[in-house]
Amino acid sequence: MNILLGSSEIQPFSKTGGLADMVAALGKYLGEAGVHVGMVTPLYRGLLEQYEGIQRTERTIDVSLGARIERARIYEFQPSENFTIYFVEHVHFFQRSGIYGEHSHDYADNAERFLFLTRVLLKLTFELSWKPDLVHIHDWPVAMFPAMLRQALAEGTVTEPPKTLCTIHNLAYQGLFPASQVSLANLDASYFTPAGMEFYEKMNFLKAGIVYADYVSTVSPAYAAEILTPEFGCGLEGVLAERKDELSGILNGVDYAEWNTTKNKFLNFSYNIDRIAGKAKEKKQLQKDLGLPVEPKVPLFGMISRLVEQKGVSLLIEALQQSLNHSMQFVLLGSGDPELEGMMQDLQERFPDRVKVKIGYDVGLSHRIEAACDFYMMPSRFEPCGLNQLYSLRYGTIPIVHAAGGLRDSVIDEAESTEKATGVKFHDFTSAAVLEGIYRGMAIYKKPASLRSYRRRAMEADFSWERTAQAYIELYRKILSE
Repeated sequence: MNILLGSSEIQPFSKTGGLADMVAALGKYLGEAGVHVGMVTPLYRGLLEQYEGIQRTERTIDVSLGARIERARIYEFQPSENFTIYFVEHVHFFQRSGIYGEHSHDYADNAERFLFLTRVLLKLTFELSWKPDLVHIHDWPVAMFPAMLRQALAEGTVTEPPKTLCTIHNLAYQGLFPASQVSLANLDASYFTPAGMEFYEKMNFLKAGIVYADYVSTVSPAYAAEILTPEFGCGLEGVLAERKDELSGILNGVDYAEWNTTKNKFLNFSYNIDRIAGKAKEKKQLQKDLGLPVEPKVPLFGMISRLVEQKGVSLLIEALQQSLNHSMQFVLLGSGDPELEGMMQDLQERFPDRVKVKIGYDVGLSHRIEAACDFYMMPSRFEPCGLNQLYSLRYGTIPIVHAAGGLRDSVIDEAESTEKATGVKFHDFTSAAVLEGIYRGMAIYKKPASLRSYRRRAMEADFSWERTAQAYIELYRKILSE
């Protein structure tokens, strides 16, 4: 089986969120399962200097954007067996400080940039030395691919097309652009209709992927059901309902080669399910390094997140203002909305011995927080999959989550099974519900035997990418058989 992936980011080369982790792991584990995998993604600024293995090829590709022609040069990198990344170089489009924008503002030419990437993906599909059976596109930046493929078939410029799968990682980000930019897509006018990619007189990249792909998937079963509702459908619930027979959800996996507690270069102490002492040592070291009082018997809560309303940050702040009057500590790593950043920093000023806030992105500190904390907060309003709750489980850090999307699928609450409980779920999206979740965590912490049981069950949970990759292989086979 030959699979070609398309994504605007891939870890460790480029990343703004879980998309990058997912496509990197998917490529790696599909390759290990014997699938021939390629990935098309931009060559962003600094990658050639940082990664020696990225090799320039003699391949150039010319594509049309409206009335003009733009040229790409292709670079190659093989991160693992059977997995090759094709980097697309274009100095003007991709040699920038950000992936989608800078200083909280999107680049004005994002439609051009990612239509260009998708055009190159289309050309490579038919020019590679191997023929993809299926092209798997991820999120809005490359979601115009199925429409472009259909156009090429109608024009007779390609034959024997591959099947297409469009995966929605977060329906809230759709790639909406003014109708004045439709001509850049070089598509027939019939595509820009309410039945196609038109969305309230704008061009909607993700809607095009949903409408024209052979099959649509999301990153958790619960989210696949949620996006059929007005609450979570982001205006596309009707379009998705029409595709419900070709829509499924596969929960993301965890690359345990990277996210582990025994062979982890970021951790100061090693520990596992039977020898847990290293976790307590990691907690003491983090408290010391962050300037928190070293209090091993005080529960440590943590969060690593983009600071945006989707993540329930404002509700968490309201809840912490009350719970921090009790014996607990809280540490945050993240960045995003300046107002939410300021509110978190204000919380730190009010509770300097109980709260530490680090604004920014730090891979090493992420691992240390996951390992050191007793509880991990994810009060997201919606969460297509979520990864940090999966990392937390493996690190023996009990997740406290809003029962939405992938959080609902991956965490088991005591109300569901006392023998299988791995975390705490709350169902109302309110600060009171978040506060109740924190208090439930504190109650677990006060009972050492209960805490040990939760940790053991959490660390035994299997969300390996081997299992997730096999689920995608089965989906590919289903699509190809149809």
